Amino acid sequence: MNKPELLAPAGSLEKGRMALLYGADAVYLGGKAFGLRAFAANFSLEEIRELAAFAHAGGKKVYVTVNIYPHNSDLTALPEYLRNLEEAGVDALLVSDLGVWMTARKTVPKLGLHVSTQANVTNWAAAKAWEELGAERVVLARELSIQEIREIREKISADLEVFVHGAMCISYSGRCLLSNYFTGRDSNRGACAQVCRWEFGLTEKNRPGEVFPIAEDERGTYIMNSKDLCLMEYLPQLMEAGVSSLKIEGRMKSVHYVATVVSAYRKAIDLCWQDPAHFTVPESLREELEKVSHRPYTTGFAVRRTGPEDQVYTTSSYEQSADFVALVKGFDPATGRAALEQRNHVKEGQQLEVLTPGGEIFSWTLEEMQDGEGNPIQAAPHAQMIFTAKGDSRMEPFSLVRRLKG
Repeated sequence: MNKPELLAPAGSLEKGRMALLYGADAVYLGGKAFGLRAFAANFSLEEIRELAAFAHAGGKKVYVTVNIYPHNSDLTALPEYLRNLEEAGVDALLVSDLGVWMTARKTVPKLGLHVSTQANVTNWAAAKAWEELGAERVVLARELSIQEIREIREKISADLEVFVHGAMCISYSGRCLLSNYFTGRDSNRGACAQVCRWEFGLTEKNRPGEVFPIAEDERGTYIMNSKDLCLMEYLPQLMEAGVSSLKIEGRMKSVHYVATVVSAYRKAIDLCWQDPAHFTVPESLREELEKVSHRPYTTGFAVRRTGPEDQVYTTSSYEQSADFVALVKGFDPATGRAALEQRNHVKEGQQLEVLTPGGEIFSWTLEEMQDGEGNPIQAAPHAQMIFTAKGDSRMEPFSLVRRLKG
C-alpha cells in the first residue's frame, strides 16, 4: 500500500497555486481548447508553463485535460496543441477519446497519458485494455464501489485514480446529452449548461400547456439533482484497495472552496496514513467541509447502491457555514499590520477566522482598518479592494479570512 496522491482542481492560475500551497500533490486543469470545462477560466499556454514551473519547484505535478469527444474539425489543431503542452512542461494528459489517445502516442510519445473518467472505465477488462495501450493511469468511473476498485487493482499495474469529493454528474461518467438537447451546448465538447440542476415538471400529451409537479411541492422538483460526493471517512478502505490518486472535483469552484477542501483532505490523508486501522474523521475536518459552498453530502456508489436519499428533490441551491471575506497578501512585523484583498463585504469589529496554507486555523477580530492610502475606514465594500488592519503574525500570505455564519 502506497500513500495516495492528493489531486486538486485548478480552474485558474490563482486556484492552481492555492491548491498546491494548501497541500495538493498535483493539480489538473484545462487549456483553452480540448477540455470539458469551457466556462472555467482555463489556461493559456503561458499560464500552463507558469503553473508547471511553480508545481515542479515544490516537487509537485500538473496534468492537463484533453478529454473532449472531438469531431473531425477539432482534430486539425490537435498535434500542435499537444506539442505545445509538452513544451510547457506538463506531466501528463487526461484523454478519453481513442483517436486523441493515438494522436498523442504518436505526437508526444514521452508524455504521460491518463485515461479520463469520461472514458467511463467500470471494469478490469477495460482498465487492462487501456493499460496495454500505454496508460500510466486510469481514472475510474464514479459509478464503482470500493470492492470493484479493489478487484480492478488486482488485475492491472497502472495507477488508479478515484474521485473522493465534489459534484456528482447525473449521467454515466458525465457523458450527457441533456445540455445538447435543451440548449444546443455540447456537454461532451466542454459546454455543459448543467440542465440536470434545473427545476422540472411533468406534462401530458392530451393536456398541452399544463405542467404538473412530479412531487407534492408547489415549486416543482429537481429530479436529477445529486448530492455532492464526500468519501473522507472511507480513506482507509480506498488506500487498502490500492488507489494511487484521490481526486477532488471542482474546476468551476472558488478559491475558497479549493483551498479549504484541499487543506481538509491533506490533513485527513496524512492522519489516516499514520494509522489506517484506527482512522476516524476529526469533527474539525467535517466542519471545514461544511464551510464551503456545497450540496448535502453522499458516499455515491462507493459503499452501497444509490437511492432517493442521494438526491436533493426540493432545491438546486447550495449551503455553507462560512463566507470567504478576504485573502491575506502579507503581514508587516514592523507595524503589526496585515494587508488584505477583499473578497466579500466585511466591516470593522467582526469576529473572523483565518486558515493558513499550513493548515492552522485561528480566530481574529478585524480592527483598525485602513484603505490603501492609510485612511481609516469602517468597512471594505468594494470587490478586491486592498486594505490593511491590525494583524496577527500567523497571517502568512495566501491565508484565507472567513466569517462564520450563525
